[in-house]
Amino acid sequence: MDKYFQLLENNKEWAESNTKADPHFFDKLSDRQSPEYLWIGCSDSRVPANQIVGLLPGDIFVHRNVANLVVHTDFNCLSVLQYAVDVLKVKHVIVCGHYGCGGIDAALGEEPLGLIDNWLGHIKDIAYKHREELSTLNEHDKAARLCELNVLEQAANVKRSSIVTEAIKRGQPLLIHSWIYSLRNGRLKDLSDVK
Repeated sequence: MDKYFQLLENNKEWAESNTKADPHFFDKLSDRQSPEYLWIGCSDSRVPANQIVGLLPGDIFVHRNVANLVVHTDFNCLSVLQYAVDVLKVKHVIVCGHYGCGGIDAALGEEPLGLIDNWLGHIKDIAYKHREELSTLNEHDKAARLCELNVLEQAANVKRSSIVTEAIKRGQPLLIHSWIYSLRNGRLKDLSDVK
C-alpha cells in the first residue's frame, strides 16, 4: 500500500480506538476549545507538543515554525498569540525549543540555504549577541547553548509583544515559560533559572 494511503488507514484506526476508549471523545473534542496553554515550538516532526506533555487534542493551542522564533513582524505567529491570549484566554505561553535543532545548526553554518537564510538571520543575530560566551564552547556545546539562548530570546519577545503587555495591563493572568526538549531522552527542561 502506498505510504500516503497508510496515513488514512492510521487515522481510521486512531479514530476507532479513541471512540472505543471513550464513546464521547469526538463529541467533547468538537465542542469549543478552551486550552490553558499556547505552545510556540519548532516545526521539527520529532517534537509533537501534545504527546511530549501528555495532553489530548484540544488541551494545548500550538504554533510551530522553524527554530520556534517569535519575530515582531511575523503576523502568523502574532495572530496565533493574539487569538490564544485575547480569545482563548490561555494562562500559559510556552516557548519550547529543542537540542539538535536543524535551524540552529543551519544558522551556525556557512552554507547558503536559500530563502530560509532570511529567517535564520534572527538566530544569527542571537549568536552574534552572545558571541563571547559561544566562542568558548566546542561545536556541540555551542549549538546546544544557542538552542537555549534562542528559547530565552523568543520568550522575551513574547513578553515584549503588544499582545502580552496589553493583557498584563488588563490584569489577565498569563505566565511565559522557556522550555527546551531533549531528543535523546524525551525530557523537558525549564530554562527559567538558566541565564
